[in-house]
This record gives sequence, C-alpha cells and structure tokens, in this order.
Amino acid sequence: MTSVSKFLFGCEEPNDRLRYAEHVHRKPVVVWNVTPACNLACAHCYAASSSGKDLMEGVLDNAQARSVIDDLAAWKVPVLLFSGGEPFCRPDIRDLAEYAKSKGLRVTFSTNGTLIDDDTADWLADLGTGYVGISIDGTESVHDEFRRRKGAYAASLAAIRRLVSRNVKVGLRVTMTRFNVSAIPDIFDLMRDENVPRICLYHLVYTGRGSEIAATDLSAAERRNALDVIIAETEKSFAMGNPVEVLTVDNHCDGPYIYMKRPSERVSKLLQLNGGNSSGAGIACISWDGTVYPDQFWRNHPVGNVKERPFSEIWGNPPPGSLLEQLRRKKEFVKGRCRSCRWLDVCGGNFRARGEAVTGDIWGEDPACYL
Repeated sequence: MTSVSKFLFGCEEPNDRLRYAEHVHRKPVVVWNVTPACNLACAHCYAASSSGKDLMEGVLDNAQARSVIDDLAAWKVPVLLFSGGEPFCRPDIRDLAEYAKSKGLRVTFSTNGTLIDDDTADWLADLGTGYVGISIDGTESVHDEFRRRKGAYAASLAAIRRLVSRNVKVGLRVTMTRFNVSAIPDIFDLMRDENVPRICLYHLVYTGRGSEIAATDLSAAERRNALDVIIAETEKSFAMGNPVEVLTVDNHCDGPYIYMKRPSERVSKLLQLNGGNSSGAGIACISWDGTVYPDQFWRNHPVGNVKERPFSEIWGNPPPGSLLEQLRRKKEFVKGRCRSCRWLDVCGGNFRARGEAVTGDIWGEDPACYL
C-alpha cells in the first residue's frame, strides 16, 4: 500500500506502524479467505467467487478455523482480515470473529457490504471491529455493472451509512479500470458526503476473473493521470478540513511517482522505510481450504497448508531456496528494467502476480509500472 495522505500531509494512522515505522512489525497482515462463496459475481474478483460455489466443500471447518486463530494469536500477527468470497456468506463468521477478538487479534473485514443489515452493523459495532472495507467501484450504474447485480450499489451504500452511524471505521475499496477511472472524483465526493474516513484505490491484478478483463486495465499515461487526480482529490479533502486516509494498492511505483510530483526529504524517508511490495513477507493469505499463499492474488503458488503445518511455522521458517525465502530478497531475482531501476529499493520490483501473468516468469517485470 502507498499512503497518499501520509506522503502529502504526514498524517499518522494506526496501521502506519506496519508500513512506515522505524521498526516495522515483522509479522504479516493475514488475509483469510474464509469462504469461496459470494452473493455477487464481480468482474474483477481475484478469487473467482460466486453463489455457485459450494459453501463448505473443502473449507476449513469451525474447529480447524479456531485452531488457525489460536496459532495466529499466539504468533501475534498484527491484523486478521476476514475476506472471501463474501465473508458474511459463511454461517459461522460471527463465531470465528468473536473468537479471534477474544484471543486479542485485531479483526477487520473486506466485504461487498450488501449483507450488512442493521443487526449485522450492530454486531460489528459491539465486536469492536477494527475496520470494514466496502467495495464501491464508481457511480451507481457503473458499480452495478461491475458487480453484475442491479441494486448492489444501493445495498453497499446503505451498509456504509449503517456503519458510519455506529462509529465503526469504514473505508471505500475501489478497483481502477477504464470502466470507472473517470469516476474517481465522484467516489471522493461520496466519501466526503458520507463522512467515510478512508479510501483504498486498487490497481487491477490479472488473476481470477481479473485476468478476463486485463484488456480494460489502464495504460501508463492513464495511470499517471489517475494518480494526479487522486493527489488533487486528497489535497482538496484536506483543504476542506476533511483529513481522510487515502491509499493506493498493488502498484508500488505509486510512491516514487508521488515523490517526483511532491519531492521532500520526509517522503524519501517514508519510501525507504516501506520498501515497496511485501508479498511473502508483510502480507499473507490463507485460503478457505487452508492453503497458504504469498498474497491473496497470487493463488497459483501455494507455500503450505495449515491442515498440515501451523501457519506460524510455514511463514516463520521457510526452507532455503523456497519461494517465500526468495521473496524476502526478491531484489536479487527480478528481471527486465526492474534490475537497473533507480527505484528498485523502494518499490521492491512491484507486483509479482501481475508480472507473471503477462511474462510467464515469476520474476518478470510488472507491466503496470508507469515510471
């Protein structure tokens, strides 16, 4: 993640200790895809989830899931993010979240929001949920087309309002493509109008159904323009007295680009502290069947399974020469123009899943780099 608001205005946010502290937390944020099922079938879904997925076939059962939580809590991971599919499609999601919270984990959710009714919003507030990210991909018509369900936008907006009214921290999650990039100012307006304190703008990753719409991804010029708009909208929010948290995700050349637009010693130091892509190190994924991946998008490279070995051992003790071990010194392996790029130390070679999708080589250069 690249914190646009921190780079521009130096804002301090709770998760900055994971990205920009002098002594960065060495345990990963764990994204847990707790179910393959979803009530939507979004065009860009990296997990290719849908209502046609069998809800429990091969999925970790409640006892196995609780054992995973015990391990994550004992190992002291900083954040547990329940995702899917749609996490609220899993019948025992409340039990698992409450159990994780009781073990001292910071519990967060990534959701389309359409299943968050008043009762669920009350429960999230009572739980003390750290954060709920809800997907909004443009204006109503664009969002509904993207999410392949008429009325999805209205349901997600209703969930946002329910959570804001209950003082649950909520953020917007946007995946940028040519379908919706022109709507970025509208989405910022929505954020300001609804008093939402956070927005994450994702670059498209070509995995799952995202690979089917790769042709709609932004060109280098379109990416630069999108970042210019994001910078301008962030500055507009702060000028209006609305200091929102603005992050871009899955394209680590965003940081150097912002530095070149707004150079300062402070931003240079933040880039060095962050180090760019953290797949296999600062971010981890556990899938519904217990498979562990270097991140939630790179689902063709399993590194273990929690049914066979605890996550803490899989992640904490990777064998020499294994993918996890190599990812933690990936600057030695990346190819193409990344090898000689002056930003390699602060970008980390960008996103491996996207590089592999285009070049067929896990160390191939990421086509989304626009520097």
